[in-house]
Amino acid sequence: MNKKQKNLLIRIIIAAVLWVPLFLIAEDIWKVNMHPVALFAFFLVPYLLVGYDILRKAVLGIKNGQVFDENFLMTVATAGAIALGEYGEGVAVMLLYQIGELFQSYAVGKSRRNITELMDIRPDYANIEVDGELEQVDPDEVEVGSIIVVQPGEKVPLDGVVVEGTSALNTSALTGESKPVEVGVDSDVLSGSINMTGVLKIRTTTEFDESTASKILDLVENAASRKSKSENFISKFAKVYTPIVVYAALALAILPPLASLLLHINVPVDPEYGLWGTWIFRACTFLVVSCPCAVVISIPLSFFAGLGGASNQGVLVKGSNYLETLSEVKVVAFDKTGTITKGNFAVTAVHHSPLDEEKLLEYAALAEAHSSHPISKSLKDAYGKHIDLARVTDYQEISGHGITAVIDGDQHIAIGNEKLMTKVGVEAQPCHHVGTIIHVALNNEYCGHIVISDELKETSKQAMAELKKAGVEKTVMLTGDARAVAEKVAAEVGLTDFRAELLPADKVTAVEDLLKECSDKRRLAFVGDGINDAPVLSRADIGIAMGALGSDAAIEAADVVLMDDDPLKIAKAIKISRKCLRIVKQNIALALGVKALCLILATLGIGGMWVAIISDVGVMIAAVLNAIRCLFVKDL
Repeated sequence: MNKKQKNLLIRIIIAAVLWVPLFLIAEDIWKVNMHPVALFAFFLVPYLLVGYDILRKAVLGIKNGQVFDENFLMTVATAGAIALGEYGEGVAVMLLYQIGELFQSYAVGKSRRNITELMDIRPDYANIEVDGELEQVDPDEVEVGSIIVVQPGEKVPLDGVVVEGTSALNTSALTGESKPVEVGVDSDVLSGSINMTGVLKIRTTTEFDESTASKILDLVENAASRKSKSENFISKFAKVYTPIVVYAALALAILPPLASLLLHINVPVDPEYGLWGTWIFRACTFLVVSCPCAVVISIPLSFFAGLGGASNQGVLVKGSNYLETLSEVKVVAFDKTGTITKGNFAVTAVHHSPLDEEKLLEYAALAEAHSSHPISKSLKDAYGKHIDLARVTDYQEISGHGITAVIDGDQHIAIGNEKLMTKVGVEAQPCHHVGTIIHVALNNEYCGHIVISDELKETSKQAMAELKKAGVEKTVMLTGDARAVAEKVAAEVGLTDFRAELLPADKVTAVEDLLKECSDKRRLAFVGDGINDAPVLSRADIGIAMGALGSDAAIEAADVVLMDDDPLKIAKAIKISRKCLRIVKQNIALALGVKALCLILATLGIGGMWVAIISDVGVMIAAVLNAIRCLFVKDL
């Protein structure tokens, strides 16, 4: 409990201790002779002690022109009960209301603490080595390219690359995954990770404001400001509903007595209160029942808890409006590279080569030594040994064809596509495997071809099955790759459709076509790496960035950011959003249903103020407990 909550709890306890003997005296259970004025004065002490903040807010609301809120309703209702001589009930209503407020405050605080603990990734300091000693500095002061030292148990303060040391990192606050990640020299590390074992020296690649931790914290802090349709409806509803019930209560207090006096209509009268007192008391009860706390509090809390539950699973949703839209997704379109596949090209086969496979890969790696293309990198990785650039001369890159070079002064190599083979006068052997085919000619003789493929992610196939279970009707892949590659990938992972050989502009057109097929209740999500796909991410109903925490384009264009590149998280995000919306609808139905019933009973004089306040506080507690279920999504 925070200081404010503890203060309220102490006030409630003291007021309750004072109220009990006074109530016994007022009800003549405890035989003590006390003058009515003295009894009123004594009851006023616990009433003001427990309710002074409610009274103050009501007065400030009237002063600021914002009259009709729950504070005004409680003030009028309890003051009316006391004015009618029901001191015990008036104080009890305020006591129970404040107990409900304390419970609600604690529940909201708990959900906030869960998110705060989850997102406790903001580093307090960075270690810089100065004259052989570690000096702690503010992460804001560390420049890009600086070397920082992260010891076991410390948070990584800035994004960077390991230059010395090996360790295991706990990235659960970033990705939701508890499995440690092994890192060594040349490994990329993200701020917010916790170093578990060895000492790491890291060369920073971003400033603190641009680091992964800062971006995540900014996303979470701003998410609550983007309201869903349900939240906006409740806000508008409360603004209209509260004045209506106040005027209805006023009518309830005035019209029946006037009808009895002027039109001689028989209306119920309690002998204890008389004609006017009976209907004023019913109006006060009506006001207590009408207090919209359960609705106004539980709906935003449900979404807030839903955002926290999603964050706990490594899914950052930028606002409750996106969480609501995500629950309506029926069509999911995917980019291929980096989304369904790993985006890491690798040599998968060597065919028709008279040379030893290792020798062919050596020549290929030497020829590609000066190129930074991903295909070149895959050839160099397949060779896996040191490349002596001095062995390569007469290097020439022919755009759209490939590379020619001389190796060791006498080996003339040509490496590239079929067009390059034709250009150098060599007949290429066709390949029936799916992938990128790299043909190699040595000294004007064909030396076979190398097949390079982008590997599927281990969970891609399972992800499509889970999406189907989650109610997604159509999964489509949009890719710029050749049709044969796209067809093979689509078949392997179980996609319902694919579009191949698309330029970036063609992807936007394809998404436009898919959107035309969707109705108002069938939303389309696009999943991409968030860099080249930024226009498509923006155009879809929901843009989901995969494994792109370091990308400004992903953060800006996407509505949902997956903090790792696991496509299984897409189905998880949709299930979380649907659970959250189910709970929101349950709370709306529960609160409004019970309100309507109790308002009718209050109008008929059934139950009285005790039933009114217990039902109001009870509904509030039930709705808040239901809302907190959104935090617990591990079993989805």
